Amino acid sequence: MFSKEESKQLRQDFWIAFGKSYPHKWLLYDTKIKGLSLKFHFGFKQAMVSMDIEHADLARRMELWEKLIALRSILKEEYLPEAIYKDSYLLENQKEISRIYVEKTGVSIHNKDTWRETMAFLEKQMLLLEAFFDDYQDSIRN
Repeated sequence: MFSKEESKQLRQDFWIAFGKSYPHKWLLYDTKIKGLSLKFHFGFKQAMVSMDIEHADLARRMELWEKLIALRSILKEEYLPEAIYKDSYLLENQKEISRIYVEKTGVSIHNKDTWRETMAFLEKQMLLLEAFFDDYQDSIRN
């Protein structure tokens, strides 16, 4: 078991190593679409790359979601075949969002032996998600 401080240090070490191993200016929060962001996640049991819709206005969140649903076959056929769509995804803080994601299970931020494969997964999947977003952002935005 790791203390909070040890766990925090491992998270910092991982993300610093990831940034050094895969230097890239990731899009992440800079989508220019309010409430829509691309995110990396790495926890105790899995790693994930996601497109999150966290718009405060539920009607706008659903509007964005419907646009992404319309593009689902393209995303799954041309970019991320393993993409999972959840119109209602509950975060640890109990906030409800909509999320499209790909995940890798069997890895842990507390297990340095899984870091290399996790970094490769995160980089590959985020590049694909960014490519999809870049190609279809006008459809999502309008």
